[in-house]
Amino acid sequence: SSSGGLERPQLVAHVQRALNYTLFDCKWVPRSARLLCLGSAARGTGVLQLYELRGGRLALLREIEKAKPIKCGTFGATSLQQRYLATGDFGGNLNIWNLEAPEIPVYSVKGHKEIINSIDGVGGLGIGEGAPEIVTGSRDGTVKVWDPRQKDTPVANMEPVQGESKRDCWTVAFGNAYNQEERVVCAGYDNGDIKLFDLKTMSLRWETNIKNGVCSVEFDRKDVNMNKLVATSLEGKFHVFDMRTQHPTKGFASLSEKVQKSTIWQVRHLPQNRDIFMTSGGAGSLHLWKYEYPAQRSKKDSEGAEMGVAGSVSLLQNVTLSTQPISSLDWSPDKKGLCVCGAFDQTVRVLIVTKLNKV
Repeated sequence: SSSGGLERPQLVAHVQRALNYTLFDCKWVPRSARLLCLGSAARGTGVLQLYELRGGRLALLREIEKAKPIKCGTFGATSLQQRYLATGDFGGNLNIWNLEAPEIPVYSVKGHKEIINSIDGVGGLGIGEGAPEIVTGSRDGTVKVWDPRQKDTPVANMEPVQGESKRDCWTVAFGNAYNQEERVVCAGYDNGDIKLFDLKTMSLRWETNIKNGVCSVEFDRKDVNMNKLVATSLEGKFHVFDMRTQHPTKGFASLSEKVQKSTIWQVRHLPQNRDIFMTSGGAGSLHLWKYEYPAQRSKKDSEGAEMGVAGSVSLLQNVTLSTQPISSLDWSPDKKGLCVCGAFDQTVRVLIVTKLNKV
């Protein structure tokens, strides 16, 4: 209906700022109007910039140079009091920074032999149960889980078994952290593998292959019983897995959607509504999606085993912001509809997504 059309969310470019370095990740600082930009300077050093949103502009509060380019960051394992940032860099180092005194990391470990491509945190920010942990995924083929309270050794290390070729791990995400015991890590690799590691039993719980490099994976929420997982790929497709029901042989029900010809770099779920998510693309575009559940989420197969039923997705809105890929994306945890994205045109953009209450 035409009236329905008027209620569609709009993606409004609120403020943008050109940078003089390659931007790899951007993050909102929780409980603030501040955001961080992480990247690589032309001379091969790392850049960490802190900005504050002041009306229609981004004011630079602080810029710190580090030895190695910074690829990724997370606040997911810190308390709201400290708001320490964990980062992964091109040298394979995991560092944790106090942004009030960022000269020397409060925690540092040479975690991997090669670049850390992806990082995620859990157990912090008052979200979810259990220990504060950080997961890193690297080009060296390993996925490691760290507890910052333990110095040099990871609490879990998922690496290729003897004789298995090592694959570049591009993306990692925590999930299922709904009590003190349960926790999983999902990892996506350059050959299309998706692996789900159960940290409670320290075993591989499920794996599949989506035939294409996996650029980003994210659970709709980290701190609930596994519900949905979105995986995005190199070839412009994303897959939504219903993680509520695991069939003994078929695994999880899923749907896939082809968005465009170019890579879908990232997926991020709206913190205030887990059925809405945004994907960012190689064509410089953002797509806002809504997941619709089926009438029944599971059914019995001929043997009487429960199997999941996939739902559907609808496109709420899309916008093209840049001629270059949008490689990073982060929703504000505090202000619904506020998001930041970074692109390879060396620009950071803050957007406001309207009418999210109406969808």
